[in-house]
Amino acid sequence: MNCCDLTPAHVRAIAPYLPGKPISELARELGLAEADIVKLASNENPLGPSPLALAAAQDALYDMALYPDGAGFALKAKLAGKCGVDASQIVLGNGSNDVLDMAARAFLAAGTSAVYAQHAFAVYPIATQTAGAQGIAVPARNYGHDLAAMGAAIRDDTRVLWIANPNNPTGTFLPWLEVEAFLDTVPPHVLVVLDEAYGEFLPHAERCDTTAWLARFPNLLIVRTFSKAYGLAGLRVGYGLGNAAVIDLLNRVRHPFNVNAPALAAAEAALDDVDFLARSYALNAAGMAQLAAGLSALGVDGVPSRGNFLLAKVGDAARINTELLKRGVIVRPVANYGLPEFLRVSVGLAGQNARFLDVLKACL
Repeated sequence: MNCCDLTPAHVRAIAPYLPGKPISELARELGLAEADIVKLASNENPLGPSPLALAAAQDALYDMALYPDGAGFALKAKLAGKCGVDASQIVLGNGSNDVLDMAARAFLAAGTSAVYAQHAFAVYPIATQTAGAQGIAVPARNYGHDLAAMGAAIRDDTRVLWIANPNNPTGTFLPWLEVEAFLDTVPPHVLVVLDEAYGEFLPHAERCDTTAWLARFPNLLIVRTFSKAYGLAGLRVGYGLGNAAVIDLLNRVRHPFNVNAPALAAAEAALDDVDFLARSYALNAAGMAQLAAGLSALGVDGVPSRGNFLLAKVGDAARINTELLKRGVIVRPVANYGLPEFLRVSVGLAGQNARFLDVLKACL
């Protein structure tokens, strides 16, 4: 018997998270030129990073021999002003996934449970299972969250309830009034984690200042990221907003220096680049319309999305994905989310979207 044999059963039972295939990996596998490959698999910003963020990160490299500010004082101060909260209500993470994991480690343990929706982000069940807790997957409604059913699934041992709005990988969206009304029904012993990773892509008329809810709901944790609209996926920086007591517990399990110095500097600068954020939003709206129209012309159904990606129902998704890869187009199969007939395609530049649609037509 070795050390792996003695690993707890709940750890050995975890299905590892599968990221989108890197361009370099596909190039190696099929002998393709990296420049000829289009990657629309990981919901990245096709514009790249904010120019202000890039400059700030480059400046921070000169101090790479020094540890970063473990408290993230400057970034927290900027976020506090932007979000209208106190710095004590902010926790920083190595991407928003880090904050999700902190929530699981701080509030879950063996003998507890967590509730999440079918087809919701894979990190929720992974984080739940890693903490030794039981996951309760509630059947989806129209590929999205069924809040009434999720509320009914809460047990006495439930400590966390996960909501993604918009949801990844389906792109579904819950009107904020429904979410707010639901929060009123959640018992105070349950932490509601509201994942807003794709909030910047919502139409302006559908946005909501959810931070205003924190005063009413001390069991609410709002999680956001700089990876998507701000174009900083490679630097890994996200944050959580909540009651100071909740944030204090997250900081107790947060690893020291979990956000590196270039990431801190880039995120702080990105918050000032309102022009870049507006360009990212506009590009995504145009690209979403292009993809939706193109799929419709091919007779392919899609799930209406409020993110920067779209689910396409292509039938034999595994075969279609293989054919797309052979032609240098990377998208995301989502069979692991219980959606074997679908592929998720991220919004890219106009030319990248057109390339995907042309190649998909050939594969179909």
